[in-house]
Amino acid sequence: MAQPTLPVDVEIMRIERFQELMTTHGRELILSLVVLIGGLLLVRWAMKLVRSGLARIVRNASTAATIANVIHIFLLAGVAISAAIEAGLEVLPVFRLFMIVLLCVIGLMVFFRPYLPTLPFKVGQTVKAAGLLGKVEATTFLNTRIRTFDGKVFFVPNRIILNDIVINYHFTPTRRMKIDIPIRYDQDLMKAKQVLEAVMIEDPRVKKTPRPSVWVLDMSNGCIKLGGRCWADNLKYWATRVDLLEKAKLQFDNEGIVISYPHLGVHQFDAAAEDAALEEKAVAVRKRRSATPEEDEM
Repeated sequence: MAQPTLPVDVEIMRIERFQELMTTHGRELILSLVVLIGGLLLVRWAMKLVRSGLARIVRNASTAATIANVIHIFLLAGVAISAAIEAGLEVLPVFRLFMIVLLCVIGLMVFFRPYLPTLPFKVGQTVKAAGLLGKVEATTFLNTRIRTFDGKVFFVPNRIILNDIVINYHFTPTRRMKIDIPIRYDQDLMKAKQVLEAVMIEDPRVKKTPRPSVWVLDMSNGCIKLGGRCWADNLKYWATRVDLLEKAKLQFDNEGIVISYPHLGVHQFDAAAEDAALEEKAVAVRKRRSATPEEDEM
């Protein structure tokens, strides 16, 4: 009756096979491993130079990122092919295999891209997503890196972004801004409108078309609310808006137009006099009621 193979014998056989493999192909495997590790380190160093060079040459951040990713893929493929050749594989079959895999991946990406969910923004754009307002620094298949304006960096899972409402402030090239200023009722309304409109027109960052305009938005809360509307480039929106607010305030001061501010009117009255008047009214009412039955009896 045959004895069952012991686990120790199996381990010994595996060790012998490994020793035989290292004896036969050990040099090739070591060289292949060295080429792979050295190539990955070299690709990492080269990609830093490529990205820094593209950032200076290509103005569009998303285009530069796409070009860098394509170059990265081809460099990695070259390292993998070199490592496979050093391992003893033939050049032509390895090259054909990598080309087939690469073409299949590209074909699948082109075919299924319309059906894949995509993020509604690109690297470098300012967005409000997942309750965060900031600039998109990088995107991966799993998360998006957003840097807020106070310097914090958040890694937000893409599934949260895709299930949330996203505001992309750079999706369009221009954006309309609101310059709302309240003035007092006793001020010259037409003059205030002309001053605010001139401040917007004179700023070179404000678009000429559509033409800046000023409306009376509301007359309540002790003021007349003027609303200035103009358009500017998205990239210059915040700087233009804060400058227009400052210029409008200074120009209103120079023209003698008083800007209204929230206030509350308090009226003081004499409580004793008020109580006396109420008492007199109550006495008069009682007298009229007491005189009514006598008139009915007559």
